Amino acid sequence: MSLALRVQVRPPQVSSPSGRNQAMTISSVNTLAQPLGEMPPDAIVFGRTEAMQAVRDRLTKLASANVPVLIQGESGTGKDIVARMIHATSPWRTGPWVKVNCPAIPGTLLESELFGYEKGAFTGAYGMKPGRVEMAHRGTLFLDEISELDMSLQSKLLQLLQDGQFCRIGAQEDKKVEVRVVCATNRKLEQEIENGTFRSDLFYRINVVNLHLPPLRERASDIPDLVAYFLDYHNRKYNCRARALSSELMTELGKYHWPGNIRELENLVKRYVILGNEDVITTDLTPRPTDFFNTEIPVDGQISLKKLTRQAVRELERKVILKVLQNCHWNRKQAARALSISYRALLYKIRDAGLPSNRAVKRREADSPKQEIAAD
Repeated sequence: MSLALRVQVRPPQVSSPSGRNQAMTISSVNTLAQPLGEMPPDAIVFGRTEAMQAVRDRLTKLASANVPVLIQGESGTGKDIVARMIHATSPWRTGPWVKVNCPAIPGTLLESELFGYEKGAFTGAYGMKPGRVEMAHRGTLFLDEISELDMSLQSKLLQLLQDGQFCRIGAQEDKKVEVRVVCATNRKLEQEIENGTFRSDLFYRINVVNLHLPPLRERASDIPDLVAYFLDYHNRKYNCRARALSSELMTELGKYHWPGNIRELENLVKRYVILGNEDVITTDLTPRPTDFFNTEIPVDGQISLKKLTRQAVRELERKVILKVLQNCHWNRKQAARALSISYRALLYKIRDAGLPSNRAVKRREADSPKQEIAAD
């Protein structure tokens, strides 16, 4: 997700332990400190749900406090956006924003990337190189997917959080920095601690303030606003004029379980804008199978067998009808004969299951605009 707010990041000067300013070359700063780029409006990021409003309130309170923040949530829920918003609303917003994608850097290189090295520290170290921690001085260091750090790096990060100090590879003295650390993960770190792959003392250090981003399937009321935002953004980006999605498709989007969350929704809208046909979306909306044989029993132990059976039959019926309609190219009379039910009964079941009518399908195909795609 991207748009609306531009924040310029200035190359910093990093203070040495002795208090003298070490001038960083512009090129070295630009290789590690990234601009914030453009971000969506707050109304799009936080939506209308109570869970996201709680995230917004907590973010507002923590932005000015120089304490570590841990952002948790499934992949694609917007953790990177929220981390950037923390930096953009903090007193250190004029300082550097340095992001480290932990899984993207091999473990053997991650230490030198994070903490830097001195000349001659190892074979090939022909000169001194500052690390990303150093580049984030008086700014924000964002560690994305922190659960991927190996144990040795976790101990060095713990020292940074405890003392504000670190040591370059091959150096004899520690260096001191002032940096705001924001971490993100799509895993449950408590489980990683039990598995022996994450330090409990580091978890308590980074978990001073916790922001949990709910999955998109728990934010169904926000889907229309997100779709409208992505549609407008990608129409302008690709110089297209894709129309608003049909009400039938919007209903299907609200029922979908979104394993890829907001990232998946954006990709579907982008594909629709470029190709101009709603079918490119509907083919990917595979309903989540409901496991009626692994039902959670309420605390009081009461469960309605009749209700459960009715739900199972209705879901199975919906899948069968949808499959037959697709095989019959949405010819409802032919589908009714294939199902051995009356035409009127099929119409009722189509409405009851929330399936689109053949008229809506044909209109969707006829109205698909021919897109003129400009070179990006």
